[in-house]
Order: sequence, then structure tokens, then C-alpha cells
Amino acid sequence: MADEALELEPLTPFPGRRMEQAIAAVRAAIDDGRMKPGVKYSVYQLAEGLGISRTPVRDALLRLEEVGLIKFEARQGFRILLPQPKEIAEIFAVRLALELPAVRKAATASDPALSDALLRQQRLMREAAAVGDEHQFAHHDLGLHDLILDAADNSRARAIVKTLRETTRLLGANTADKTRTLTDIDDEHTPVIDAIIAGQPDEAEAAMQRHLENTGRLLVAQALRTEASDRSVDEIWSAVV
Repeated sequence: MADEALELEPLTPFPGRRMEQAIAAVRAAIDDGRMKPGVKYSVYQLAEGLGISRTPVRDALLRLEEVGLIKFEARQGFRILLPQPKEIAEIFAVRLALELPAVRKAATASDPALSDALLRQQRLMREAAAVGDEHQFAHHDLGLHDLILDAADNSRARAIVKTLRETTRLLGANTADKTRTLTDIDDEHTPVIDAIIAGQPDEAEAAMQRHLENTGRLLVAQALRTEASDRSVDEIWSAVV
């Protein structure tokens, strides 16, 4: 069977890596329906459509295969695989297990340097939200969670959460501009930061739990709508989390 036709716009000059641009282009094409799950495409098609060499395209696809967004087939072919609702729930089950103890520990640290760093990170998030810069907002959001995990002094947990965050980012799992705005997401972080600065571990843990569960459940709901499933968010969430 011939490869599916693929209409893409050539990439514009960009100071970042071509591989990252190719990843973003694939995610955008999936979001707007130009690339469809289950359809066979080729590395050559993608490289030609984006106007770049096959090397960064292959690198991008290898990254996307690692997180389960595509599956390679014979002769440079590949197919899009969307994340399953259960996979998303599993990611957040692990994040809850690691980030709740971390935020409790951070809230007991009474560290002025941590407080200053959290407030600085929050300002960066708000600046990105104000101009609708989703990429920068996600970068600063990751930085905020990383500061909390770093304060808990558990490098293994920090590395695991960073990998899970990268997985959901590469999968395109993002609730911004779909079910909530960047400002809405920023607002969920405020009680977490306030509780850490005030030295209130119970409140910090509760606020982080609300934030992670809200994010996870929204992403599961999106995945269910994508696959037109008759299962409920509660059914999947309670079975995994």
C-alpha cells in the first residue's frame, strides 16, 4: 500500500535544533489532522515536506518512538500511535507518588533561597502566560516542579519526573488552550508556592495533589475523546491511581 499523501509547510530558519522543530511539526500535524493515527508515512515524505535532511527527521522520530507516539515499520515507514488513557493515568500515578512527598519536604525546609527561586519561576510563568507563549510556559512550569524536587534532595525522583514530563510533552499531552488556559494552569501553582513559602507541608501536599490530579484527569479525558471511547475518566483513574 502506498504511503498516505502528506501536506506540510517547510520549516523556517530557527536558532534551535532541527530535530526539535521536526518534533513540533509532527505534533502540530497530528493536532490539526494532517497526520492521522494508523496511517503509514515515510521518513522521506516528512523530510521533503519539512524541507530538511532525513537525519534530523530520523532523530525526531526516534525520540517520538521512545515515548510511544510513533511506531517504525519496514523501509523507513512509520505510523502515528496516540497515547492510551491508561498510559496517561499511569504517568500521573507515578508523579503523585514522587511529587507529594517532595513538596512536603520542600515546605519544611524554611529556605529563603528556595522561596526566592519559586517566586522568580512563577514570574516567568506569568510573563509567558500573558503573551500566550506555550513553549516558554511549559519550560518554566517544568522548572518550577524541578525546583521543588531538587529541594527534596532526591535526585532519582527528580530524574524520573523530568522524564515523565518530557514524555507527556512529546506526546502532545497538554491541556492549555483546550480545557484550560495558561493562566488557569499558573493559578493552580499559586497555593503550592504559597504553602511552601509559609512552611505548611499539609497545605502544600494538598495543593500539589489537586494540581496533578486535575491535570491528569483532563489529559485522560482528552485521550478518551480522541479514541471515542465509552469508558469514563473515573473508571480509568480509580483503576490506576
